[in-house]
Amino acid sequence: MDTSRLARRLDTKDAVMIGLGSMIGAGIFAAAGPAAAAAGTGLLLGVLIAGGIAYLNATTMAQLAALYPESGGTYIYGRQRLGAVWGFLAGWGFVVGKLASCTAMALTFAYYASPEHARPLAISAVLVLTFINYLGVKKTVFVTKILVALVLSSLAVVAFAAFAGGGMQIERLTGWTERGGLLGILQAAGLMFFAFAGYARVATLGEEVIEPKTTIPRSILIALGLTLIVYFIIITATVLSVDIEALAHAKAPLTLVVESGTFKSWAPVVRIGACLASLGVLLSLMAGISRTLFAMASNRDLPHFLSAVHPVHCVPYRAELTVGLIVAAVVSVADLRSAIGFSSFAILTYYAIANIAAWTLNKDQRLWPRWMSATGFLACVTLAFSLPGVSVLGGIILFAIGLIVYRVSHRRAGDP
Repeated sequence: MDTSRLARRLDTKDAVMIGLGSMIGAGIFAAAGPAAAAAGTGLLLGVLIAGGIAYLNATTMAQLAALYPESGGTYIYGRQRLGAVWGFLAGWGFVVGKLASCTAMALTFAYYASPEHARPLAISAVLVLTFINYLGVKKTVFVTKILVALVLSSLAVVAFAAFAGGGMQIERLTGWTERGGLLGILQAAGLMFFAFAGYARVATLGEEVIEPKTTIPRSILIALGLTLIVYFIIITATVLSVDIEALAHAKAPLTLVVESGTFKSWAPVVRIGACLASLGVLLSLMAGISRTLFAMASNRDLPHFLSAVHPVHCVPYRAELTVGLIVAAVVSVADLRSAIGFSSFAILTYYAIANIAAWTLNKDQRLWPRWMSATGFLACVTLAFSLPGVSVLGGIILFAIGLIVYRVSHRRAGDP
């Protein structure tokens, strides 16, 4: 008997599209510049490290999501396997970290679209996408499919312009700079991890997936694999086509790729693709955050009114509206690059907790070896503390505040 509180409407193709919409474009259009600034040409190695760690975490999330097919992701897994405090910290980190991700995506869209009107555009985009999510998860999937198709088309333009435009120089691969050294490469990996983190968005929609025990693991790994292939091709083309110093300071790196060759007139296509990619990620991000708020509110870790489900659209509509209003407020004052670093620290911590939870699974519950969970945990911690100091300090303060909120709320509720 299906005990889901939300309607199960997503099949494997829908779930893969949610994952692709959460990942493709984010790293290329938002994180490539800061990552290049940290590691120089070591950016390529950082991408591979981030992708490898994302794979380890994806296996962890897939087996936990198959065992606990509920909305909330690691918030649920932490509660079930480690206890209420760990679950709360995971949920807290996810919500606040992904709110920072939403801020980064909204601002990325706005800066590509019209830098001089960035703030009003970002706020407007958040409010429109909040309304789409409010109409139901199938509307979210439909819009995501359109955006993913358009973004992949624009990235195909970038790849063609790079490889056929004559601007690529193979010696750029051998000109490894001294910028950052090993720590810089790890920082780049941590920043690029921001781009891969969408693979678990399907897990946060666990109550809306058909046959979750098979659909969730399959769709997570398919979406991650496709994204890694696209990222490797595009970022390799970027490093070959653009001077690393220019890339480190670029706000629109893929525009520089196209402009480096004979297809300069195609640059507006890339700018449009960046806008669409950012909107696709933002749409999926807000859907995932609202489901975690819904799960936490259902357990009274957050105000219970956020657990309400719309009688027609079958979505946690109060959580949807709350997320939209918070992001709209934050984008009016936030900085793009600091938002990426802050989000990376919070989400790496989130996945570290997920790996601890997966470590506790017995042999019959596991789909992959236990050493993969241990390696994923160590990798997440290493990357998190390799990020810029401001991001690390802000993240530590964030989780300390979260722990205080948890203790205060549960004392008022009379919990031990």
